[in-house]
Amino acid sequence: MKAVTWQAPRKVAVQDVPDAKIIDPTDAVIRVTTTGLCGSDLHLYEPLSPFMTPGDVVGHEPMGIVEEVGSQVQDLKIGDRVVVPFNVSCGSCWMCGQGLHSQCETTQNRDQGTGASLLGFSKLYGQVTGGQAEYLRVQFADFLPVKVPEGPSDDRFVYLSDVLPTAWQGVQYADVPDGGTLLVLGAGPIGDMAARIAMHAGRRVIVADRVPERLARVSARGAETIDIDAVDDLAEEVRSRTAGRGADAVIDAVGMEAHGNPVAEKLIKAVGLLPDAVAEPLMLKAGFDRLAALHSAVDAVRRGGTVSVLGVYGGAADPMPLMQMFDKQVQLRMGQANVRRWTDDILPLLVDDSDPLGTESFATHRLPLSEAPQAYASFRDKEDGMVKVVFTP
Repeated sequence: MKAVTWQAPRKVAVQDVPDAKIIDPTDAVIRVTTTGLCGSDLHLYEPLSPFMTPGDVVGHEPMGIVEEVGSQVQDLKIGDRVVVPFNVSCGSCWMCGQGLHSQCETTQNRDQGTGASLLGFSKLYGQVTGGQAEYLRVQFADFLPVKVPEGPSDDRFVYLSDVLPTAWQGVQYADVPDGGTLLVLGAGPIGDMAARIAMHAGRRVIVADRVPERLARVSARGAETIDIDAVDDLAEEVRSRTAGRGADAVIDAVGMEAHGNPVAEKLIKAVGLLPDAVAEPLMLKAGFDRLAALHSAVDAVRRGGTVSVLGVYGGAADPMPLMQMFDKQVQLRMGQANVRRWTDDILPLLVDDSDPLGTESFATHRLPLSEAPQAYASFRDKEDGMVKVVFTP
């Protein structure tokens, strides 16, 4: 089968790889019909390259049709249409019972000190074959995949794999009070969707970014916007719009976006040139992230407010403004999305004929899988108005 494989920093390729197959009797195999390109895939593209192996199949936002099921699978049937969450969770362990599916005890990577395994995401998280492929093995087939109805296009449902539950969890964690204001830092796919979810819930939303096309996109949905490059002080601008108080909650939807930051980018490149045996422990113990977004979040949130971190950070020893956080009594919530915790809450919005979150038109680019290498490069460089890419294998 064809799949997108990691080859080297800033290099992916579409190759022939072994066909997906049933390994455990609780598995299923799906024929992938749509699969997304995520900002987290860019972390593998370069910053986390020491944890990648040439030939790793990437991608963690797939949906498709069930082609085969294992002998112990009871509820899933051949022909079912499903979306596959990016975190591999069993649904029966203690953590899953708490709604913490990203910490699933069955698939935790204790040798790496990390949580549940993730589709297509390096040996830090299980080195599980990813979903940017023609076919995909799905574990825990009676729990993990989300059945969706026939009829609406894949564009309506594919974001249940990651974008929607990640954004949904971020808004839940932000806990914006009635009449309150949410500031979203970053208008990429996750920040955009978080803004839509919060506005649908009736909250005032301000979105800050520096890419004009992304700001125009969220503005068209009804969000207020701030061009970061057009203001002297982002936090002061937010306070000027909130009676001097600051936002009730801030979502950091940026994370370790090192590209665009010369110091962080040079450090990551330098680490990437080291042998993996040297680079891996360095990255696990060092601080190298670009922290402008996180520091801005702490600065812009009101006293007693909440910062909800959706953007992924990779530096193990990044400095935090703890004095300011303590003085302002900031609440900080974060973590990988517990996808299966939220899918049942989100699904009714997706089967609503009015498409209240605008999922049908959310993708800016729909491309064949063969164009993945160029898409990765263009997405990284924010070219051609690219916000969200989905591939058709």
